[in-house]
Order: sequence, then C-alpha cells, then structure tokens
Amino acid sequence: MTTVKERETIQQQFKERMSEDELLNCMRCGFCLPTCPTYIESGFQESHSPRGRLAVMKAVVDGVIEPDEDVERSLNMCLGCRACEPVCPSGVNYGHLLEEARDIINQNKTHSLPVRTIRKAVFEGLFPHQNRMRTLTGLIGFYQRYGLQSAVQSSGVMKLLPNNLSSMEKVLPEIPTMKEMKSRPTHLPAKTTVKKRVAFFSGCLMDTMFMKTNDSTMKLLQLAGCEIVIPTEQACCGALHGHSGEKNKAKELAKRNIEAFEDLQVDYIITNAGGCGAFLIDYDHLLKDEPEWVFRAKKFSKKLKDMSSILVDLQFHKRKLSLPAQVITYQDSCHLKNVMKTSAEPRLLLQSIENSEYREMKNADQCCGSAGIYNIVESEMSMQILDSKMKNTKATEATTIVTANPGCLLQMKLGIEREGLTGKVRAVHIADLLIEAAQSPVPEIES
Repeated sequence: MTTVKERETIQQQFKERMSEDELLNCMRCGFCLPTCPTYIESGFQESHSPRGRLAVMKAVVDGVIEPDEDVERSLNMCLGCRACEPVCPSGVNYGHLLEEARDIINQNKTHSLPVRTIRKAVFEGLFPHQNRMRTLTGLIGFYQRYGLQSAVQSSGVMKLLPNNLSSMEKVLPEIPTMKEMKSRPTHLPAKTTVKKRVAFFSGCLMDTMFMKTNDSTMKLLQLAGCEIVIPTEQACCGALHGHSGEKNKAKELAKRNIEAFEDLQVDYIITNAGGCGAFLIDYDHLLKDEPEWVFRAKKFSKKLKDMSSILVDLQFHKRKLSLPAQVITYQDSCHLKNVMKTSAEPRLLLQSIENSEYREMKNADQCCGSAGIYNIVESEMSMQILDSKMKNTKATEATTIVTANPGCLLQMKLGIEREGLTGKVRAVHIADLLIEAAQSPVPEIES
C-alpha cells in the first residue's frame, strides 16, 4: 500500500516521464481488445485491456485519478505480451509505456521487507551473475539426480504448494552438471563452407537450465554454415528487470552486453529465446536518454536475429529433415512474433520435416500465460489463460508442441501435466526438434 506522499511522487513522475504524445496516439478504437488475453479471460473488463490501461495511465498524468492500488493492479495484470501493438492502427508503443509506468511505481513505493528481500536477491544477487545462476541451477540438478526429487514427491510435501507450483516442479528440464555448465565454448567453426560469422547470445537461464537447447542451437548454426563466437563477457539480457520495474538495473545489463558484442566483427547476433531477443532488440529505446549509448545500442539492435530466421536465410529448411510420424503444432512466442516480427520462419522449418504433419493451432499467437514470472505472481489468471490455450492445443490432436522460448516451453509442459497428457504429448523447443530431424550426423560441441 502506498502512502499519500508516495502517490504524489508517483503522479509527478508520471507527468514528467510518461510520453503524453504516445498516450494521445491511442484512438480508443478497440482493435486491441480481441488480441488481449487478460481482457478476454477477465470477462471483458476494460481495466484489463490495453485501451483501458492506456486510459488509466493518461488519467494519472492528467491528475484525474491517483496512482492507487487499483491502478497498480491494472498494470500488473498485464502479461506484457504486446499482441496489441501489431494491430494498433496508430502504432502505439504500448510495451514501452507499460514498462515506464511500472518502473515509476516500483521505484517510488515502499515494499514490505519480504518483497524487498526477494527482489534484491533475484534482481541484484542472482540474474546479473552467471556463476551464481550456475550454482543455483547446479543445486536443482543435485536435487534431480540424487533421489531428492522422487523422495520429496512421494512424501506429499509438494501438495502443500499451490497446484501450479507443484506441477512446475515436475516439468523442470533435466539439469546439466556443474562441469558441463562451466565448460562452455567461446568459438565454434562451421561444419561446412562458412556462409556467415555470427555471435551467439547464450543468456542466463538458457545457458544453465536450458543448456542443451543452447547446444542444439549452436549445432544447427554450425550445420547451416555459421562460424560462431560466444563472448564470455555477456550478461543476462535484463528482460526480467525491465518488465518488473527495475529499469536502471536493466540498463546496466544492456551496457554490459553492448560492450561484449560490439567489437566482434560479426554479421548477426543470434538468439534462441523470444523473450530475450525482444528485450535485446529494444536496447536503443531503453538507452534513448543516454546519448553516449544510444548510437551503440542501435548498432547492436540492428544485428539481432532469431535462430529460425538465419536458418531459413541459409536454406536449412531445404536440407533433408525427417522425424518418426507425428503431428506437430507451434505455439508462438509472443515477443518473437510481436516484437521481433518472426512467425513465418519457425513454421516453414517445421513444415519442411518429412513424415510429420504440421497442424496450425487456433490462436497460436495468443499468449500462453507464462510471461516471465507472471505464472507465479498472477497464477490464477495465468492458469485460466493456459487452460484456454490447452483447449486449442488438444483440438489439433498434436503429439508434439513446439515453442521458441523457455518460459513458453515450461508453460506448455505445465499444461500437458495439468491435462493428464504426460507420456502422450510432449513440448519441445524448436532447436531441439530440428536437431532430431537433421539427417546429417550431429556434431559435438567442441571448444
């Protein structure tokens, strides 16, 4: 709960920092409404729509309403999927406005001690430090490999947790060993004639919990003719910070990444996580008020490319790809589609796999409800959205659900678990499926 003084400060900063021109761009036409999962799942509440949230922001700027708990609640209920942006005839940059509003509120309110402790541990103590990410992930791996997971599950302790959290524990990926996480390559040669020299953004969670998917991605790039550079100085992309009202910390991470990649002399910077890619490509906006950085950020952002895009560019979909007979469907990563404008390429790659049948899911481009940590902090709405997503998924009769983002992958695995489809349906990252489908011998990662 905010004090009167805090609300006054927040309101003043809304007036100073929120772009009134951008807010006025919203014509209230309502084109965004059918694309917004929270608007639909809330029973068409205007306060849970992009149009409604923009109106709330404008009202705070104008002093019509106070930035109270209802305002904060409306903004926090947003998934940040940015599905409203491609359909907006005025081109409102809703995602930028949302992040600015959240940052203003977060930086000018007093959190409770437990919340302050958790935020400090996560945003300052964990994600900016890859060695700590490896340590934490290693502990999860120890829990999986040495009988603790099965013991905890059989004890019934997990039943004390909310259903979605206990289910999440079951669907965690198989964690690599500490030795594997520490032995990461910094340069990989192409496995054929060199067509492109690229840098790979390995990420924080992607290079620990989802390390095998990173390995699959790099193997695919090698097979497609890419020489790969993986800078050791790179850091977390900062998306979690930026989406959670920790803008200054996101800027620090952005600067570290720009410095790590800018002198590598590469054609592209490749990502394999839609959420990371979307935040990285927006670095020029994040640093727009820092003249000494904004030009460097623009150069960085222009080189960003999703792995599926470069694979299509290099004609990977025309090589021999085959899988045992199965029905495949694809769940879009919101940020990959809505921010990085990449949706046709993953589908083209999947449709090129022989023996399999690709079936398009209804509303495949609507958010699955993961949205970073949304499925933890707003679990009720997240599960409601996931239930709708699984209804559309089951209608395809797919046995393989493909995603392009780690959060989406875990969410779809959670959906499979909740629907009792474990063992009948699997969820897999597109990089891992394409490596399965590649007919050439799969190269090992070599330092």
